[in-house]
Amino acid sequence: MHRNLPVVILGLLLTGMLSSPAAAAQAPEPGTEEQRYEYRLLATKKTSTMRKEMNRAAEDGFRFETVMGGKTSFGGSQVVVIMSRPVGSEASARYQYQLLATSKTSTMQKEMQEASDAAFEYRGQTVFKSTFGGEEVVVILERDLEVYPPLRYEYKLLATKKTSTMQKEMQVAAAQGFVLVGLTVSKTRFGGSEVVTIMRRRVAQ
Repeated sequence: MHRNLPVVILGLLLTGMLSSPAAAAQAPEPGTEEQRYEYRLLATKKTSTMRKEMNRAAEDGFRFETVMGGKTSFGGSQVVVIMSRPVGSEASARYQYQLLATSKTSTMQKEMQEASDAAFEYRGQTVFKSTFGGEEVVVILERDLEVYPPLRYEYKLLATKKTSTMQKEMQVAAAQGFVLVGLTVSKTRFGGSEVVTIMRRRVAQ
């Protein structure tokens, strides 16, 4: 493996079932042979690089499973993504990915809505300390090219330093039909240590 590459890609062949939503959707019916999966791990310091690598993996038939930001032993502060595909499946570019990263929740909500309008759907979020942006909230969105018309959502991001305030704001949003999809706790550049939640509601086609 070349240590100078900005992205570390490890192809892992593992057995067993995944407990994540993506794997559950691919799970065999009861009584059939257990499905085996192949995994690809991506790690990078730059979200723009991660987006490119995720879409390259998607062209090989892999689908996003989970994401985490933090310090690794050799790479420092990185975003780490794991993707999977059933063993023996044919490569097909069914999914496309978009990564958004910002330290301002108002900017993130605007960018998420723009991505949603382009048929991308929320899949996961994390926090990591980037080289240039400081601590940022990173959101991963996915577009399924085989679903038409695509599902559309309206997104709402809430950020506050006080959990009591967050609960009140979430209750107000819930009364408007929004549903919680993600939560992170991070130290943003402008807000300090904040609880950040992402909520959404379906938009009529």
